[in-house]
Amino acid sequence: MFDTFDEWDVSLSDSVTIHGRSGGTGPAVVLLHGHPRTHTTWYRVAPALAEAGFTVVCPDLRGYGRSCKPAPDEKHEVYCDRTMAADIVALMRDLGHHRFALVGHDRGSYVAYRTALDHPGSVTRLAVLDSVPILEALERAGARFATAWWHWFFFGASPHAERVITADPLAWYRPDEKRMGHENYRDLTRAVSDPATVRAMLEDYRAGLTIDRANDEADRAAQRTITCRTLVAWSTRDDMEELYGDPAGVWRSWVSGELTSARIESGHHMAEENPAQLAETLIRFLG
Repeated sequence: MFDTFDEWDVSLSDSVTIHGRSGGTGPAVVLLHGHPRTHTTWYRVAPALAEAGFTVVCPDLRGYGRSCKPAPDEKHEVYCDRTMAADIVALMRDLGHHRFALVGHDRGSYVAYRTALDHPGSVTRLAVLDSVPILEALERAGARFATAWWHWFFFGASPHAERVITADPLAWYRPDEKRMGHENYRDLTRAVSDPATVRAMLEDYRAGLTIDRANDEADRAAQRTITCRTLVAWSTRDDMEELYGDPAGVWRSWVSGELTSARIESGHHMAEENPAQLAETLIRFLG
């Protein structure tokens, strides 16, 4: 797994260290994983992008995998998307890249589009996978969403979530080793078996319901938009189309740059379930 990639821990400050891998040469692209995955979810996509002529950077988001897990704060700023976006910009500068493309899946897509909004001079292209902006999801959250995505509110609002999940994290997350691949499975199970990781991941959701939503509201009121070329892609066997019809349509008011879309024949974890189509789609978009 990642045979030709370098593995590293980059210290951004005394309290923030980001773990990950990078490889390849050419224009830089960052791949951001979702919940509860780690950077290893990209183990079949990242080498394909590197072979296509890109420098590929795969970090664990703060709180996830083997990246730092600082203590939470009452306002949830420590694990909000704005803070994580600043991590990515600082990481890339440390690695020698002041401009880069960003690909984010699931929770990673929220960090990706926040980076494009807060640091437009750094992001050359943006791909968001299996998501709509947090504000849009919450404003559209009717009975269907609440039933299917109840975990958002359990993670973000219940005082019992941490105790329930840490009691048996593998029973909660039910990772499938055959589908994920052995090394990817090992990295995930090691991460979610750490109570500090579970606490951090829940803080990500708490931030989503509070400060991340407020930041989206402020951007919309100020008419800030994503100015770079943007790809919206989603899994055909997930529920994005059931919830939103055309997910790309939800993004149109948020993107003033060129907007394209793609459907990936997959379930939710597209990097593991259909890496070939996803890699081909990203190479075409990034190239």
